[in-house]
Amino acid sequence: MSRRGLFPGRLGLAESRIPHADRHGLLWLSRGNLYVEDGTLQFLAAKSDLFKPGVYAIPYQSVSMILMGPGTTVSHDALRILARHGTLLAAIGEGGIRFYTAPPMGQGQSDVARSHARLWADEKARLEVARRMYAFRFGRVLPHRDITVLRGIEGGRVKSMYKTHAEKYGIPWRGRRYDRQNPSTNDVPNQALNHAATFVESAADIAVAAVGALPPLGFIHEESSNAFTLDIADLWRDDFTVPLAFSVARKVMDDPELLLEREIRFTAASWFRKRKIIPAMIDRIKELLHVDDDRGGHP
Repeated sequence: MSRRGLFPGRLGLAESRIPHADRHGLLWLSRGNLYVEDGTLQFLAAKSDLFKPGVYAIPYQSVSMILMGPGTTVSHDALRILARHGTLLAAIGEGGIRFYTAPPMGQGQSDVARSHARLWADEKARLEVARRMYAFRFGRVLPHRDITVLRGIEGGRVKSMYKTHAEKYGIPWRGRRYDRQNPSTNDVPNQALNHAATFVESAADIAVAAVGALPPLGFIHEESSNAFTLDIADLWRDDFTVPLAFSVARKVMDDPELLLEREIRFTAASWFRKRKIIPAMIDRIKELLHVDDDRGGHP
């Protein structure tokens, strides 16, 4: 099959004829077998919303990261050829709602890690990145230059934001509560927020891994192995995570036969695709870390 006919629909490389600098380098696979035949990486696809049934040649040398969704298997030869060419491979949940594997960063991608490390190691630069993150969320640059003050402002704003969204969706809201020892005892809105946050963090995991950034080096979050992932996920809390949680919570409260986690999982996967959340996260990471797109085919 010619490359022109590859991957119709909403694949990460659907625009395969567009110069690579305009793509994010993500290739989404689902329900099929990834294998090598005659030195060519191929994907035997079953019928799905991503593919028509058939065999597709995979242009792995121009792909930065392959995301394997549910129902996908991979051969040892495929792993070997991807490793040889520095193409990342990750197993994900439907639409990117889970992130099951994070292989080492690909070849030739140390520029992002070095930029990340430089910004994080410089106390002044680290604060400026944190202020930019708050500016993205608040819609303006705050004058404060004390991270503790900024976190306090964020806390108050988040409480107000929860209340506003609860009123919008008709959700009874008694405040954010989370029993880590027994999360199922939380009320429906809080359970929904927990699930939604987990799925958005998984999307951020994918974005951080795709660009080769350093998960432990957070600018707002600290003392966590995925602090930077949490930083990125929080950029979407107001416009994505909370609306996702409360809209599905309302649906489940209206129909108790529905399973909350399942409904949020399917809705999150759909929203991720339609709103191109992961590519947006990749762009935002590059912007925050001052990394441009001219990187020899990498995201």
